[in-house]
Amino acid sequence: MGNGTATTDLDVALEKHRTELTGYCYRMLGSSFEAEDAVQDTLVRAWRNHEKFEGRSSLRSWLYRIATNVCLDMLSAGNKRARPMDLSEATPLAQAALNPRPDHTWLEPMPDARVLPAVADPAEAAVAKESVRLAFMAALQQLPPKQRAVLILREVLAWKASEVAELLETSVASVNSALQRARATLAERADAGLEGAVSDPLDEEQQRLLERYVKAFEGYDMTALTALLHEDAIMTMPPFDLWLRGTADITGFMTTIGASCAGSRLVPVQANGLPAFAHYKPDPENGGFTPWAVQVLEISAGRITGFHCFLDTQRWFPLFGLPLRLEAEAEQVQQGD
Repeated sequence: MGNGTATTDLDVALEKHRTELTGYCYRMLGSSFEAEDAVQDTLVRAWRNHEKFEGRSSLRSWLYRIATNVCLDMLSAGNKRARPMDLSEATPLAQAALNPRPDHTWLEPMPDARVLPAVADPAEAAVAKESVRLAFMAALQQLPPKQRAVLILREVLAWKASEVAELLETSVASVNSALQRARATLAERADAGLEGAVSDPLDEEQQRLLERYVKAFEGYDMTALTALLHEDAIMTMPPFDLWLRGTADITGFMTTIGASCAGSRLVPVQANGLPAFAHYKPDPENGGFTPWAVQVLEISAGRITGFHCFLDTQRWFPLFGLPLRLEAEAEQVQQGD
C-alpha cells in the first residue's frame, strides 16, 4: 500500500515539471513533437532511476540534467531546424514554386500553454515568451548543442554558472566561455528588429492591428492588408521552402496561387509567445471550412512584419486542440463574438 502512495507521489512530483521541461526541450530541439518525446523519455528515465537519485541536487535540477542528455543525444545527428529564410533567398513572385522539404528541416510552431508555465513574476514571464519567439528559436538552432544548453540555462532560466557547470559536468570557466560564444553568435544574427516588439499582454494598438488584420484577411481585401503589412514583411509557408518579401509579392501570391483562401475564417490561438490564428478555408465540396494553416504573426512598430503559415494541419491542429472542420453556421458564432 505504502509503495503505491510513493509511486503516485513521484508521478505527481515529476508531472509538475512537464511544462517547463517541454519549454526547455523545445528551445533545444526546435520541434514541438520531438520536445514532447524528449520530455516523455526524461520522465520515464527519472521514474526508473529514482532509487539512484540521491537527493544531492533538487529533483528539478536532476530532471534538467536528464533532459539535457536526452536532447544532446537527439541532436548528435547534427540536424538544425530552420525557417525558410534561413535556407535560401526570397523568391520573386514570378518564380514562385511550391517545393516541400522534409518535416525535420523546419522549426515548428508550439502552443504557448505547452511550454510557458504559469509564473507570478511578469519579468520572468516576458523572458519565457521572448525565448520561444520564432526569430530567437531560429537563432538558437544555429548554436552548437552544448552552447545552446548553456545559453538557455543561463539566460532564459537564470541558472548560476556553477549550477550549469555541475549539470554539464564541466568547469565554470568553460560554461562562461560557451555563454560568451553563444551570445556573440546571437548578436550577429539579430534580425534587424523586424521580429518585433510584441507587448505582453498586447497593447491597444496591437489589438486593433490584429482586429483589422482579421477583417482584411477574412474579407480578402488586399488594399486593407497592404496597409497593415510592413513594406519588407516576410511570408513563409513550411513545409514549402518558398518565402516572399514585400507587400506586392505577398498580396500577389494570395490572389494567384493562394486564391482559394478567399472567404476564409481565422480563429485566434497563442503560439510561440506571438499572436496567431488557426486559418480555415472554405470547403467547396462539403460546405463549412477546412483547416489550412496555423498562422503566426510578428509585429513591429504598428505593422505586421512576419506572416508565417504552418501548413501541415493534420499535425498542428490537434496539437493546438483545434477542430478539423468548422461548420458553416460557426460563421455566425465567430462574427457574433
